[in-house]
Amino acid sequence: MSASLPPLPKSQESLDEPVLLELTSGEDEPCLRADAARNRARLLEAATRLVAEHGAAGVTMEAVAVAAEVGKGTVFRRFGDRTGLLMALLDHSAKQLQAAFLSGPPPLGPGAPPVERLRAFGGAVLRQSAEQLDLQLAAQPEPARRFSFPPQRFLTGHVTLLLRQAAPDADCALLAQTLMGYLDPALIHHLTKECGMPLERLEAGWNDLVARVTRTEPNT
Repeated sequence: MSASLPPLPKSQESLDEPVLLELTSGEDEPCLRADAARNRARLLEAATRLVAEHGAAGVTMEAVAVAAEVGKGTVFRRFGDRTGLLMALLDHSAKQLQAAFLSGPPPLGPGAPPVERLRAFGGAVLRQSAEQLDLQLAAQPEPARRFSFPPQRFLTGHVTLLLRQAAPDADCALLAQTLMGYLDPALIHHLTKECGMPLERLEAGWNDLVARVTRTEPNT
């Protein structure tokens, strides 16, 4: 798969919010046969237990198969690979975040000025990452797919949209990448776990970065 990003929308195109992105395959949803849905729930339950007992490192396709008492091939057919399995574990909370910034109350959702929404978005992502850091790090795609991975492209697109509204004369495509770099799980891990920075400092730093990028007053 190419690592290049697809062409971003031109400035005159619609600024409507994107539709909710499904992080897992569409075949995972209501059309599943009842037995397939039960198998998927059983596998995710086993994977969740492994995360709780051994951390994300303990979640392998083989370990999940043993814990769920199924063949390893069943796990591969259901999720494709380990990254797909880990993304399925993250799917529920990711959908909650997406729903919040697409249709939830302001300032994270529609109705607030774009700069306020950017501040709220960064804070929400930082808090979610802090709660699921081990799992998010393990679910990172290989470097060649990192920026074209659908969840990453979706979040970057949302930030780009808000930047176009807040700073229409700026190169919003590049600035969005700068802002998303601040929310990289690996950086959050480094700053919080290795440097000992509290999450509140990272949130304040995000607000300062947004203010500088959009040339607005910092949130006080």
